[in-house]
Amino acid sequence: MGITMFSSVTRIGLDLAKHVFQVHAIDASGVVIVAKAVRRGKLLEFFGALPRCVVAMEACSTAHHWGRALIGLGFDVRLIPPAHVKPYVRRNKNDAADAAAICEAAGRPGQRFVRVRSIDNQAQLMRHRTRELLVGQRTQLLNALRGNLAEIGVIAPQGPQHAFALRSLLADGADENGEVVLPDVVRSALAALGNQIDALDEEITRIDKELSAQVKADPTARRLMSIPGVGPIIASAILASVQDIHAFASAREFSAFLGLTPRQNSSGGKERLAGITKMGDRYLRTLLVSGACSVLFRCKRHDDALRIWANQLRARKQGSSGFKVTAVALANKVARIIFAVLTSGGKYELRAIAA
Repeated sequence: MGITMFSSVTRIGLDLAKHVFQVHAIDASGVVIVAKAVRRGKLLEFFGALPRCVVAMEACSTAHHWGRALIGLGFDVRLIPPAHVKPYVRRNKNDAADAAAICEAAGRPGQRFVRVRSIDNQAQLMRHRTRELLVGQRTQLLNALRGNLAEIGVIAPQGPQHAFALRSLLADGADENGEVVLPDVVRSALAALGNQIDALDEEITRIDKELSAQVKADPTARRLMSIPGVGPIIASAILASVQDIHAFASAREFSAFLGLTPRQNSSGGKERLAGITKMGDRYLRTLLVSGACSVLFRCKRHDDALRIWANQLRARKQGSSGFKVTAVALANKVARIIFAVLTSGGKYELRAIAA
């Protein structure tokens, strides 16, 4: 295929892989010009011979790396969420069909794209993912410690703070009152668990200090922390994950991106709402719900409008699931407040309700 045919390419769909990439290029009228597989080592050389045009890729793990490389060559790179590409895959799934679907999805009106991340932004997200992994491993070890000690009659109430009390008991051999004494053979058998918990706790604390130092130097993050339930970890995660808040048309759209809006099954003019969708960014949603739980535990100490609303909602939602339902609803409201703070500036003001 000659240079003349290459010159008519206007849009390219690129299906990413580890070693073999699939290219699907079309011209202005939609005619397929190139549909071939390209090896990893030849990819940039191949694109160097193409005219500068739109290159679409799915927003997967390596998309930002290749996006930066193609931007450096002068291409207009557009990353598409994988869920927005799937409807355009025809029949059986393969690399060629995926590349064609990506190319087709990129040309649809109203399509949404993901901004290519910088190295610094990816490093910040890596720090959050590392912290999330370490916290999960620490929880796993604390649960293992709880289960092993329960076999010899030593139990503790639910909650991480009580699990850490078991860790102290393992280290000291007895509680503060000297009532519970662990045999030396048990302490020796579980010493490895205790050492791993201490090591993970030290690493998590180090990451938390790094995130807190970065947040203190960022005025936008400080404004976010004025919102109840938003601390240094959440503020840092929001700014690292959401590069352009103006990409969302409304606060509800931002909340839907986090998966905090109700799932709809409406038809015939009749609305049917279920639980939250749990779509979008799972990490941010988890942090916001945890922050909302923290707010609910301390609601009685404050008289501002947000906490009064949360208390009233919790009073209406009776039963064992009332606390969780209220926490999710509060996380939804906090997400909308975050959108308002980021778009309009200023910070959240605690407004007390008049007596």
